[in-house]
Amino acid sequence: MAPIGKTELVVPATAIDANGHVNNVQYVQWMQAAAMAHSDELGWPQERYAAMGRTWIIRSHAIEYLHSAYAGETIAILTWVADLRKFRSLRKYKFIRPADQVVLATAETLFIFCDLHTGKPMTIPPEVREAYAIIAPANEP
Repeated sequence: MAPIGKTELVVPATAIDANGHVNNVQYVQWMQAAAMAHSDELGWPQERYAAMGRTWIIRSHAIEYLHSAYAGETIAILTWVADLRKFRSLRKYKFIRPADQVVLATAETLFIFCDLHTGKPMTIPPEVREAYAIIAPANEP
């Protein structure tokens, strides 16, 4: 189980906007998919959270776009947990083009751990905390 998740994809033509590069909104969708894949890898798929009546909701996203990506290019999305508090978690992302190692974007999402039915923030239980290693800034990819 890797403390840093990695997802690779080939940019589909459907991700391209009127400017000829990947649409900014697409990055948010890839962030969500990468976070879910990493959580699955760590033993916490969405179904497991649902079975305990809990879920993660998104409080905020921040993205800095550094370079463009284009249809047909391979992109690697790295993701890790940077902070885990009572009921919130900060997850970071780095989008890299492996062909030349160019960093395309960096991002982060603030997640809130909640009751699945009420949406009320809940304390993150120990079994969830134990699954997610915290990656300190000095150890970020």
